[in-house]
Amino acid sequence: MASRLLWASRAASYLRISVFHRGFSSVLKDLKYADSHEWVKVEGNSATVGITDHAQDHLGDVVYVELPEVGAPVEQGSGFGAVESVKATSDINSPVSGKIVEVNEELSSSPGLVNSSPYEKGWIIKVEVSDSGELKNLMDADKYSKFCEEEDAKH
Repeated sequence: MASRLLWASRAASYLRISVFHRGFSSVLKDLKYADSHEWVKVEGNSATVGITDHAQDHLGDVVYVELPEVGAPVEQGSGFGAVESVKATSDINSPVSGKIVEVNEELSSSPGLVNSSPYEKGWIIKVEVSDSGELKNLMDADKYSKFCEEEDAKH
């Protein structure tokens, strides 16, 4: 019996099928959040950007990530790419302004990393930040958690 369950979970993992639905989304304390459900982790003038656990949970299984070019400029609140899931395609907006210095090429062959590891392996771009003052326009973890709860209550 145990081996059959192990096989089923491995098959589900291979097929990128959700085995169970989590009733909550994780929000990390040391990140800033945009109301369009992107997160940013700033270290000096470098920012790593991705979509939140809440966003990936609502999107469902991600099948494709449209990545921008390295060197392209981004502006806070403007789109730079898209995430396509089995349910919908959603634009990705940059929470900060600056220049893209790196894209997560691993997402081209493994878009499911956005689902399985949204805050670590599923990051999307790294930006050289041009205006760190923009960070005050973003939410901290507590505000973002409340924002998500209110948004979910409306739907």
